[in-house]
Amino acid sequence: MELIKGHEIPQASLAIVDALNQAVAETTVTTMLAQNFHWNVTGMAFGPLHDLFQRIYEDHFEGQDDLAERIKAIGGHAQGTLSGMVARSKVEEHEGEATDREMIAAMAIAQETLAETLIGACDIASEKNDKLTEDLCIGRAREHEKFAWMLKSHLA
Repeated sequence: MELIKGHEIPQASLAIVDALNQAVAETTVTTMLAQNFHWNVTGMAFGPLHDLFQRIYEDHFEGQDDLAERIKAIGGHAQGTLSGMVARSKVEEHEGEATDREMIAAMAIAQETLAETLIGACDIASEKNDKLTEDLCIGRAREHEKFAWMLKSHLA
């Protein structure tokens, strides 16, 4: 057992908590990225892209909550500072000034990054025999992979 913020957590869960916090950070940054693009997209595909970016940030807002709640369920601390999430995330923030195609490409990369992070978290959970975390990560990775496909289809 090890202490995290005054709480004992089994050693096997520490790696899972760290992986889930990584996923929360990247999901949070991607949520804001999608909302930023939702606000700022222009061009001939404004309507469908405006709607798609909204679907993405609404999905991600719920997803980050599910991931953070799983962290708490296994006894960890869900890191909740924006500055910490931005610093930790492999997904980059964006100013929102870009063409619709640049926004789509940036969002597709963010989705692929998130899917990879969640697959990594799934692998860690599997190694630690945490089926519930494994299932959550598989489901979230599937959503991000689907969004990546949908976005890349706009660029074909």
